[in-house]
Amino acid sequence: MTEMAGGAAQALPVVSRRVLVIGGTARSLSNFRGPLLKLLGERGHRIVAAAHPDASAEGVRRELAALSIPFEPLAIGRGGLDPLEDWRTARAIRALIARHAPEVVIAYTAKPVIYAGLALHDHPGVRFHPMITGLGYAFSEARGVKRILLHALLTRLYQRSLANAHTTIFQNPDDQALFRECGLLAPGARSAVVDGSGVDAALFPPRPLPREPVFLMLARLMVEKGVRVYVEAARLVHERYPQARFQLAGALDPNPSSVRSAELAAWQSAGDIEYLGKLESVQAALAACRCYVLPSWYREGIPRSVLEAMATGRPIITTDSPGCRETVEPGINGWRVEPRSARALADAMLALIEADETTVTAMARASLAQVERRYDVRRVNRQLLEITQL
Repeated sequence: MTEMAGGAAQALPVVSRRVLVIGGTARSLSNFRGPLLKLLGERGHRIVAAAHPDASAEGVRRELAALSIPFEPLAIGRGGLDPLEDWRTARAIRALIARHAPEVVIAYTAKPVIYAGLALHDHPGVRFHPMITGLGYAFSEARGVKRILLHALLTRLYQRSLANAHTTIFQNPDDQALFRECGLLAPGARSAVVDGSGVDAALFPPRPLPREPVFLMLARLMVEKGVRVYVEAARLVHERYPQARFQLAGALDPNPSSVRSAELAAWQSAGDIEYLGKLESVQAALAACRCYVLPSWYREGIPRSVLEAMATGRPIITTDSPGCRETVEPGINGWRVEPRSARALADAMLALIEADETTVTAMARASLAQVERRYDVRRVNRQLLEITQL
């Protein structure tokens, strides 16, 4: 079988392996993969974790050291492909693999997946498990010559990299189908779908649902994330309900499609949104909102922010787009809307404002139930253990 289901793990004999985990940023090792790293260590595997040393790197290094996991800094650029920078990244990953001689390599996000896979051409005995956690700008519906060229280059690089994969792991079936249709996976290659990166419900416990109509969006401030659509929808809702509040949190991004600081400032001056800045901790913002909104068409894997909002017990409004659509059962825990449509998004927000308390409370409970059923990080990690045989 080439397609694998991410179900409950079978009882596996634990054989200690040397495992190298390569991620995009140090923060992601802690926030997205911390429970998995801890679990792998508890199962007796010898782990090395590597990622770009962002601002949280020292804290992550200490956190991993407490688990007896060394942290290796890797200079991995963001915001496109720079030939010199990426050559350095590829060289550093090759040296990392040669130095630690792993038996298993797990990589996630585009550049770690691509350059680890290419490096493993020289190490055919190493099991490689790339995790496709979303396809991003190059595979979005954005137009333009730069995106087309980037898409063509990434397609070729993925084809070469994934030729060395033992199992390629996706977070939604749309991405898996696209990779097969485009020939990024070789015929007969093994692949599997898991339910995102999961969410630790202990870190995002249910919070009382506020009565005030406060909407929240957490995202990098990129066009494809739906930031402008969110602002336009807020204006439409304000025409009928001027007391409604629309909060936005996230950082400006080096990506070519990021909004600019002047545009953000104009939205604030006009009273369209309340900008909360880049939040190190999002729990308080989630607790203060009545509904979480992510109008993205960015080719998400499974958006982590949506899972955190669901664990907090919030109705969700998101798009009928790959990755986003998996999180919402329409009319049960929220609404799916047409991507790019401010009118459709505003209509869903108006429906939330005008719904009776019983309906909104039921949606909040349905979000919690879906997290327990599908997205709890312990369940997702069991899926990953089964797939990787670790």
